[in-house]
Amino acid sequence: MKQSIWGVTPAELEDIVATVGAEPYRARQILAWLYQRNAASFDEMTDLPAGLRSVLDNRLDLSLPPVLTLQEADDGLTRKLLLQLPDGETVETVLMQYPEAPGSRERATVCVSTQVGCAMGCVFCATGQAGFVRNLPADQVVAQVMSFVRDVHRPTNVVFMGMGEPLANYASMWKAVEILNDGRCLGLGARHITVSTVGLVPGIRRLAREKLQVNLAVSLHAPNDALRRQLIPTTGQPIAELLAACREFFEASGRRVTFEYVLIDGVNDSRDLARELTQILRGFPCHVNLIPVNPTPDASIRR
Repeated sequence: MKQSIWGVTPAELEDIVATVGAEPYRARQILAWLYQRNAASFDEMTDLPAGLRSVLDNRLDLSLPPVLTLQEADDGLTRKLLLQLPDGETVETVLMQYPEAPGSRERATVCVSTQVGCAMGCVFCATGQAGFVRNLPADQVVAQVMSFVRDVHRPTNVVFMGMGEPLANYASMWKAVEILNDGRCLGLGARHITVSTVGLVPGIRRLAREKLQVNLAVSLHAPNDALRRQLIPTTGQPIAELLAACREFFEASGRRVTFEYVLIDGVNDSRDLARELTQILRGFPCHVNLIPVNPTPDASIRR
């Protein structure tokens, strides 16, 4: 069975080409064809010897997941793909384009999934209600981004905010971050990558120690433990412990944390809760992102 090239780091690719008797610089050529020229086959890599192309074609898979469905917003700026994985499972990935504003460049953000399903069980999330199936390996995360790159939509940002909890699949998530960030691959700056978590404290602390300073977004959704446990039944850490880890991340990275807060009618949207939120975040350099809840089969969850 061939190995997917999308989960291969530059160093790993150098090792692969070395095992077939080629010079290390061939790895850089291959990566340039893949990430800069959007090559879909080794046959397109005309500056590689024909024999090397043939050998590598037998070892490495350059294909991307088939697109089962494509949804596009009326303005054409947002596109959602449902991708089929080799075992028949599916994941969603979304491209969000923002028109160029005066004095700034156009932004294109790809939202990627890290798991099939999710084990966190957030009551307002359709994915969480569907349950957890499995983690995605790094290649199936990177391939989501490349599905848009092959379609000539190079991202300026990548957010790990799709299906699943990224910090519950840390090794694969971080390997995908390193591949996307590497200048020999997509070359996406660490500050253009955001990892969103429901608030797994050990993972946040681990993220704070990484050399690449990515952005952190935390799904808070409530300013007190009792209400948060209602909305996120699997949350095990008190909010005080979660905020302590977030401060540790800020001190290590210098990056403001974004707290995501989904507004649910009559549940977590009162003025008293808004005041409580300001009290627990007072003095902490952060952003609060208020989000309209998406409809779910649960009729009690209203925007």
